[in-house]
This record gives sequence, C-alpha cells and structure tokens, in this order.
Amino acid sequence: MRICLYGAGSTQIKSKYTEESYKLGEEIAKRGHTLVFGGGSTGVMGAVSKGAIDNNGKVIGIAPEWMEDFEGICRDCDEFIYTESMDERKKLFLKNSDAFIIAPGGIGTLDEFFEIIVLKKLKQHNKKIILFNLFDYYDPMLEMLDFMLEEGVVREEIDKNTFKIADSIERVFELLEKE
Repeated sequence: MRICLYGAGSTQIKSKYTEESYKLGEEIAKRGHTLVFGGGSTGVMGAVSKGAIDNNGKVIGIAPEWMEDFEGICRDCDEFIYTESMDERKKLFLKNSDAFIIAPGGIGTLDEFFEIIVLKKLKQHNKKIILFNLFDYYDPMLEMLDFMLEEGVVREEIDKNTFKIADSIERVFELLEKE
C-alpha cells in the first residue's frame, strides 16, 4: 500500500510527536508499505520518513523546489518528485497514494486534510483517510466539527464515513489494513 502522510514540518514541534512519528514510519516500512509524503526532513514529516528509511522502507517525497527555502528536504528518498506548486503537489499525493494518514501538523496539514476529505465527500476518490489523533492533538478540531454538525453546516457523514480516527499506531494499521 502507498500511504500518504500529512504532518508538520516544524522544527518547533514537541519531541513526543516526533518520537511517535518515527515509530509510525518504522511500522510503515516493517509492514512493506511505501511512504508518500511532502519531502521534508524536519518535524513529523522528517521523523516518519527517517523511521521508514532506517527500516529499509520505500519513500517517495513530493514538493515544490522552493520548499527548501522554508524547511529541509529529505535527501534519502527512493524517489523525489519536484512540483511547480502546492496544488500540483496535492494532486500528486492523491494520484500516488492508496490511503492517507493525517498526523499532528499545522496550517498546511489542515489544508491537505480538509481538501482530501472534501474530495472524498464529492466522490473524487474512495481512499481511506485516518486522522492520527496522537496525544489528543486533534480533539479541539473534532470538537469544532461536532459544533459545525450541531449548527447544521456539516452533514453527519463527514466524520462517520469520510475519515476514521486512531489514537495509536496499532489502531492506525487496524483501520488501514481491514477490508
């Protein structure tokens, strides 16, 4: 399975997130899956890719060349696809992935997450989306989605059928690998 990871590239993120992210990458490799990600060498992205690479996993990075001005680029990828824009990058994530894991991240991660769930809701793909709610990171966002549901601006199926929530690496793979 080609698993796309969305997650922080920030060097400021707390180490508890990067330590668990490394283990996630390790598990992706051990299970024989391919990691597809934003190509960053720092933060959650860097930790997951390092975990996969250190365990002989296949890793594909996708990013605009100018991203190097903002964060380090992983030089150890098996394949690196340079794009002209972030929009092209997101299209290639969708094209080159069978499933998505959304790990703790910032504004860019939220942009990617909401785009991929909207595209699923609009039947542009039917790939699994797992929100990795590590250390309850996404609880405030999930509360906001519940509020939006209560207010009638989000339909009920948005969280029940569009994406699944996992709070452990084991649960991530239970949800990804079950039929």
